[in-house]
Amino acid sequence: MRLGIDVGGTNTDAVLVAGRQEDDVRVLAAVKTPTTEDVTAGVVTAIGELLAGAPEGFTPGEIAAVMIGTTHFTNAVVAARDLTPTAVVRLGLPATTAIPPLSGWPARLRAAVGGRTYLCHGGYEYDGTELSTLDVDELRRAAADIAGRGVRSVALSSVFAPVNGTMEQEAAEILRAEVPGLRVSCSYELGRIGLLERENATVLNAALAELADRLAEALTAALAEAGIGAPLLLSQNDGTLMDIGYSRRLPAATFASGPTNSMRGAGFLSGVRDCAVVDVGGTTTDVGMLVGGFPREAPAITDIAGIRVNWRMPDVLSLGIGGGSLVRGFSDADRTTVGPDSVGFGLTSKALVFGGDTLTLTDVAVAAGQARIGTMTALVRRFDGDRARAVLAEVNERVADAVDRMRTSPDPLPVVLVGGGGVVLPDALPGLPDVRRPEHSDVANAIGAAIAEVGGELDRVVRIADGRRDHVLAEARAEAVERAEAAGARPGSVEIVEVTEVPLAYLPGGATRVRVKAVGDLDLGRVGSREPVAAPGA
Repeated sequence: MRLGIDVGGTNTDAVLVAGRQEDDVRVLAAVKTPTTEDVTAGVVTAIGELLAGAPEGFTPGEIAAVMIGTTHFTNAVVAARDLTPTAVVRLGLPATTAIPPLSGWPARLRAAVGGRTYLCHGGYEYDGTELSTLDVDELRRAAADIAGRGVRSVALSSVFAPVNGTMEQEAAEILRAEVPGLRVSCSYELGRIGLLERENATVLNAALAELADRLAEALTAALAEAGIGAPLLLSQNDGTLMDIGYSRRLPAATFASGPTNSMRGAGFLSGVRDCAVVDVGGTTTDVGMLVGGFPREAPAITDIAGIRVNWRMPDVLSLGIGGGSLVRGFSDADRTTVGPDSVGFGLTSKALVFGGDTLTLTDVAVAAGQARIGTMTALVRRFDGDRARAVLAEVNERVADAVDRMRTSPDPLPVVLVGGGGVVLPDALPGLPDVRRPEHSDVANAIGAAIAEVGGELDRVVRIADGRRDHVLAEARAEAVERAEAAGARPGSVEIVEVTEVPLAYLPGGATRVRVKAVGDLDLGRVGSREPVAAPGA
C-alpha cells in the first residue's frame, strides 16, 4: 500500500492505494482538506483524516511508501521568503564576464539571496576540453570572503558543465574544505546546456537548502506521529520521484510538480496516455498535454517568479479560473469578471454556499444548477439561473480556447477533466466532443503522486562521427538506465521513454545534443535504506 499526498494552493489531497504496478493499482480511500498556511500542518490533517477513513483492519504499518507533491519550495521563491543567503561562484574566466551572475533577477529576489557573486577561472568547451585551468588559490580567496560574510550556501556553475562536471566537483571539494559546513549546489546536476539559465536554477536550488532540511524533518516527524515508518519520497516536476535525502540536495526538482502529478493521475484514471488534461483547482486552471503517459515538457527556457531557468518543467498554460475565483459584476453582463484573484484555501469559509460573504465561481455553479455543494445552496439558487449559466459558458469558452492553444495537431483529442474545482466545468466543452471526467478525478493529483515512477535522464553534447550514431545512442541509453536504477528504480523494470537528438550546426565535428529519459518502477526494498544518489538529471 502507498500513501499519495499533493499540497495545492487551496486543498491538500491524500489517497491510499494498493497494488505494485500501475495497471493493478486500486484506490482504497481518499480525502480532500483545506491547505493551511503552514503546509506541514495541512499534511498532518490530511493523513489523519485519510487513516480514519481507511478500510477496517488497516494499520499504518501496512504502508510501504509515502509520496508527497508539495508547493512549499515554489511558494518560498514566489514570496521571496525562507531563502538561504547564497553566493554564486562561476567558473568561466577569462570568458563570461559580459553578463555577470544574477543578471535579470527581480530586485527583491536578488536581495533575498544576498547578491554575492564571484567569477573564477575554469570551465569547458562544448567538446569537454578545458576553457581554462581551475585556479585553486583563486577559489580559496573566494572561500575566505564567503566565510567572512557568513554565507552558508553556494551555487557553483561552469561553462558546459553538463558535458563534463569534473571541474565543478573539484571546486566544490575545495570550497567545502575551506568553509566547513558549507552547502554547495553544482549546476551539472540541475540544468541543461545554457550557462545563464542553468546557473539561475542552481542559485534557486542553493537558496532553498535550509528550507529543504526543515521541511524534510517536519514531514518525517508528521509521519512518525501517525505511526508511519515507510520511506518518504517527494514528487519531481518530470513525473518521477526522489527520496527525502535526495530532496535535501535538489529541492528545486519539485518546482511545478503539482500540475505534473495531476496529469499523471489523469492519465492513470482515464486509461488515456495521449490527451489534454484540464486541472481545475481553487485558484487556477492548468491545461497541459500528456504524451505517452508523461507530461509534455516546456521549451528549453521557462520562468519561475521572473527568473529564467532551463530546468525541466511541464508545459502548462495556467488560467486565473478556479472554484474559489472571485466573481464581480454578476448582474451586469458587460462588467462581469471571473478571477484571477481567489479566496484560495478560504473557500469553505468565505464562499456564499458555505455561509461566507464572497461570491465565487463555485457559488455561480450552484446557482446554475450544475453543482450541489455547501450548506447554503438555497441562498445562491435565488440568483438569476440564466445569468449564472451565461457566466459559466464564458468560462467554458476560455478553457476550450486554452486547450486549442496547447494542441499541436488538428486530430481528435481526448480531454480529461480533473481537480477539486472541476464542478465549475460541464462534461462538454465547446469544440471538444471527447471530454472525460473519471472516477476520483477530484484527487487526481494525489493519485499521480502515489503511482509515480523513478527516472534517470541524460542531457549531453556529444560528437557523432560517421557510422558511430548507433553506438553513441546506445551508450546514452545505457547511462540513462543506470541513473534511473541508481535513483531507486527496480533493476529490469526501466524503460526508455524519450530520446531526442538535436544537431548543433553552429559547432564543428558533428556536435549533437542528446537527451535520453528512462523510467522504472520504484524499488521499495532499496528506498530509504541508502545514501542519497546522484541526480537522475545529472
